[in-house]
Amino acid sequence: MGATAGAVWGRAEQQDFRSRVRGTLLGTAVGDALGAPLDALSLDEIREAHGPLGLVDLTFGHGRRGAVTQLTQLTLFSLDGLIRAQVRRDTGAWHPPTDLHRAYLRWAATQHDWGPDERRKEDGWLAREEWLYARRSPSRACLLGLADETMGTPGAPKNPGETGPEAAARSAPFGLLVGWEPQLVLQLAVECAAQTHGHPTAYLAAGAYAVVVHALARGESLDAGVQRALQLLSARPGQQPVADALQHALGAVRQGMPTPARVEELAGDGTAEGLLAVAVYCALVGEDVRHGLCLAVNHGGPSGVAGALTGGLLGALHGETALPPAWLAELEGRPTMLVLADDFAMEMTQGPALHGPGGSSPGWLARYPRA
Repeated sequence: MGATAGAVWGRAEQQDFRSRVRGTLLGTAVGDALGAPLDALSLDEIREAHGPLGLVDLTFGHGRRGAVTQLTQLTLFSLDGLIRAQVRRDTGAWHPPTDLHRAYLRWAATQHDWGPDERRKEDGWLAREEWLYARRSPSRACLLGLADETMGTPGAPKNPGETGPEAAARSAPFGLLVGWEPQLVLQLAVECAAQTHGHPTAYLAAGAYAVVVHALARGESLDAGVQRALQLLSARPGQQPVADALQHALGAVRQGMPTPARVEELAGDGTAEGLLAVAVYCALVGEDVRHGLCLAVNHGGPSGVAGALTGGLLGALHGETALPPAWLAELEGRPTMLVLADDFAMEMTQGPALHGPGGSSPGWLARYPRA
């Protein structure tokens, strides 16, 4: 697609972009919902519960089919934060990591408040969605990293020993900034990941994942996205484990039929670089979205994260219409996701018409306050 900031978008380009934004967000959520109920199970236990093929359909988690976890919740707030950053740019305040940090603090409030505070108009509409006020397996790193208002940075990160994949799993929205150069997408994802996951492996995996999504959202191939991520990583201190994991994923594609054992081997200890490798591998070898997602979650590792990361890639690659309709129909929070995805697409393609020096839409600023 190759659109740049300020570019004129044709109707076909807008429709394609909206489909990829929807696909990325819904794909992340569907993968999360599919895999999360398997997180505590070994492969043998998965097969005992769901048959020799493992899990092939949504199952119950958190009291319902299609329930999402903190991975999807935080991905929603990533999108919200990016929109708010664009709106706040009109004021001359342009520091997206700060706007993302504020968005993540709004998520943190959903983990300890009973429900939305209607008096806090500056929180915007997403923070008033009551269904988000639910603790869905929040990771210790995210809760600790967002426990106060001090923002972690790559130079002074929160949880500097944390190598988990949760920051990467909320980073797909950064790749949807198709008007940005890839190195800026990488940097923003890194800075926002360091707010909760301070080990270089974790925040560089988040950056690499965003770069791959970025390539897909611009209509490029998955392999091209991985190669670009490898190129951009090469100059970063501490990048070798992430680069090795990506190379490992590419090599595994040539090793015959995909199996759960190969996915488990790629996942390793369940750290960020291993789950990134799983997502790339499953997106490359999956015959379709359903097959790729089922391959990603049927193993003894962190199935929810693997599903979320893989779903984000497949959704960005193929767009919304490639996702299994039956799964989307049962997906928790789908109406919210569609509204947010469409708002993001509108902001990215028509932002100057919604707010700016020439005038602003009061309704838009009520939804995404500058405060």
